[in-house]
Amino acid sequence: MLFELLAAAAEAAPQNKFGFKEALEQGGFIAQATVVILGVMSFGSFFILFTKWAEQSKILKQGRELRASFWRAPTLKDGAAKLEKNSAWRQIVDDGLAAEDQHGKMTDAMEAHDWLHGSLARSEATINSRLAAGLPFLATVGATSPFIGLFGTVVGIYRALIAIGLAGSASIDKVAGPVGEALIMTALGLLVAVPAVLAYNYLQARNKRIAEQLQGFSTDVLANINSKGLVKPAIAAPAGMKPAPAKPAAAPAKP
Repeated sequence: MLFELLAAAAEAAPQNKFGFKEALEQGGFIAQATVVILGVMSFGSFFILFTKWAEQSKILKQGRELRASFWRAPTLKDGAAKLEKNSAWRQIVDDGLAAEDQHGKMTDAMEAHDWLHGSLARSEATINSRLAAGLPFLATVGATSPFIGLFGTVVGIYRALIAIGLAGSASIDKVAGPVGEALIMTALGLLVAVPAVLAYNYLQARNKRIAEQLQGFSTDVLANINSKGLVKPAIAAPAGMKPAPAKPAAAPAKP
């Protein structure tokens, strides 16, 4: 008896004919294609955000570890052996050492500083280009997804006007579906665009910080190579270690 009453109440309850699913069904191919395109763009944006964030975090972590151990090595080759293979920092050191070897084989009068500086700058540009991969997609999504949603909005409004023309009156039951579809498309376009723009700006800021660190490290490597290992940056003492106390000045000898 109870189940029969519940079933009767469910049948008597008003059904929502203007939900998201119903809007897609009424919108037809255009509405469904718009939602699919926005979904692909949103998925691609979040995929790039998480993968680039992980890549950037790895480089920043390697940079913190490098400052504590790399410059304690006696030579650049020994320091490079402590770095991870295929890392951005290892690439700069390897390219600098390779440029030094190549300069010795040249027969012209090109200065070693100019050759090494150009080689290291090219290495930095390669790393920065790799870090920037995928960001144009985020910029494209942030710029175009609102217009894709607007296209769905225009189609929804057009369908609402057709419904009004066929019915001869702007009754709510005739225009609620198309207008609801138009509003949903607008909201989806903004929902895709805003995270893409935020992700683009966030990743760009981190790339800029990494580029500054790479440039500083490249300058230190260049100075070390040109000075034959005599010039090294100041190395901060590891956490937890206290600097050695200064020795007291010797007392002047009595006559």
